[in-house]
This record gives sequence, C-alpha cells and structure tokens, in this order.
Amino acid sequence: MSNDAITSPENTMLPRDSFAQRLLAGHVKKFYDPVVDIDWDAPLDPRKLFLPAEVVSLYGTLLWESMDHEQRRELSRQELANVLSVGIWFENLLNRILLRELMSGDPTTRHSHYTLTEMGDECRHMMMFGKLIDKVEARPYWPNRYERLTISALQLFLRGSMVWVGALVGEEIFDAIQRQTLDDPELQPVVARAMRIHVTEEARHIGFARDALARKVPEISGMERAYTRLCVAIAAPLFVHLMTNWHMYTRAGIEGGRAARRMARANPHARRVLGIGAANLGAFLDKQGLIGPIGKRIWRRRGLL
Repeated sequence: MSNDAITSPENTMLPRDSFAQRLLAGHVKKFYDPVVDIDWDAPLDPRKLFLPAEVVSLYGTLLWESMDHEQRRELSRQELANVLSVGIWFENLLNRILLRELMSGDPTTRHSHYTLTEMGDECRHMMMFGKLIDKVEARPYWPNRYERLTISALQLFLRGSMVWVGALVGEEIFDAIQRQTLDDPELQPVVARAMRIHVTEEARHIGFARDALARKVPEISGMERAYTRLCVAIAAPLFVHLMTNWHMYTRAGIEGGRAARRMARANPHARRVLGIGAANLGAFLDKQGLIGPIGKRIWRRRGLL
C-alpha cells in the first residue's frame, strides 16, 4: 500500500466523518431545488387524488364505501394538507435541534458539514410543502398557541440519543409509506414529483440519523437508555394523533370529525399501512435496544408494529 493511500484525507477521518463525506458526495450527485424542479404551473388533474386511496385513513371503511369520487378526492386533499403541515412543523423542529447540536460540535468536521447540508435540504422541503399546500388550494393545519408551546418544548427533551430517535420517527415512517405510493397512476403528478424529491433526499437523512444513533448507543448510560425507551413509547401515539387530525375530516365535509377520527384509528387497513411504514424503524430501534416491552406493546396497540 502506498504512503498516499495511508495518509489520504478519507483514511484519516473518524468513521462518522467518513460516512458523512459519502453523504456529501451523494448530495452533489443528486440534488433538487423544488422551485425549478417541479412544474408549479401545470394544472391539477380534475379526477386524480391527492394521496393514493390506499393510504387515506378511511380507506376500506363503510364510510369510505359510501363516498362518491369527489368526496374521496376532497378527503385525500385535506389529508395531504395535514401531512404536509406536520412535515413543516417537524422539519422546523429538527433544524432547531440540529443547530443546537452544532453549537457544541467542531465546525471543521464532515459530520458538521453534512448536518448543515441536511438543514438546507429541510429548508427547501418546508418551502416545497408550503408551495404544494397552496398549489392544491388547501389551507395548512397550523398548531394553536398551546400546541406551538408543546412543539417548542420538545427541544428540551430531544437530547443525546433522542435527537436521532426523534429524527427517525419523524422521517422514516412516512418515507416508507411514500415509497409504496410513488408510482400510483391515480396520484396527482405534482404530488408524485414532490414525493419523489422528498424520498430521494430523505434516504440520506435517514442514513445519517441511523449511523449517528448506532454510534451513540454503546456510549449511553442505563438511565439514558430507559429515558429513550420511554420517549420511543410516547412517540407512537403522538405520531398517530398528528396523522389523524379530526379537523381534516370536518374540512372534507364529513359530519362528526371526531367520530371519523375514531373510525380511522380503528381501521384495520390504515393500521396495516402504518405497520408496514414503521416495520424497518421498529426493527432498527429493537436492534439498538431502544424499544422495550412497554414500547412494543404501545406501538402494537397503535398499529405501528
């Protein structure tokens, strides 16, 4: 082996920086700007849905069967607006947490450089989601004052290993569901394009968070492990709560929004879709010892396992 190979920058990096360097290289090869990479002027298809029927929360229920196509289309539009709104909240929160992590990090490392790159991606995703809500002529589902305080307070609890667990819960479940629906011929083309961009870039974000968490787990104390398990258990009902906002049923013209939400949460098909989406994440957290018996019980009850 030559001296050049031994002393090359790649070989002298810490393992996490070497991994981050590969992600940075991937970002250069596959980078999107939603402002120019999505045709925002293209008209919406008057017949196509805004989410694939199979991932709409009431799909397969008696209520769904009683709806005509226009009612189903409107429900899919409202559910898309809710999902995108939750995505904006989450990516806003994630960026704030990543900024905080950078305050104690070394700004010369590839790990820090990829963190900044990911934050740039998330800023573009938030803009993409906002433009998409506007494009489909929906209104965002914005948190009220108390919910905003709760979301802001999460920064206090997402520390240590929970930074990366929180990132994975927020990114990986919906990402897996998106991957199942990208090629649905009944999906609005503008939505399919936005999903394709999001899936491509989120794959790097998920890899970054998984790598960071796997490296951190061997170092955490028993107390931090117990705390992380508790937070993982709580994350399941929170995720399901956000995805089944009762207001979206009301906006879709369904009488009794709360009753529709209960129906959606009990819907076996919707639970199966969630379970498929969360399967890989659940297996990964279990392998890291971060989802204990109580967490597994709660995740199963909510349809995530």
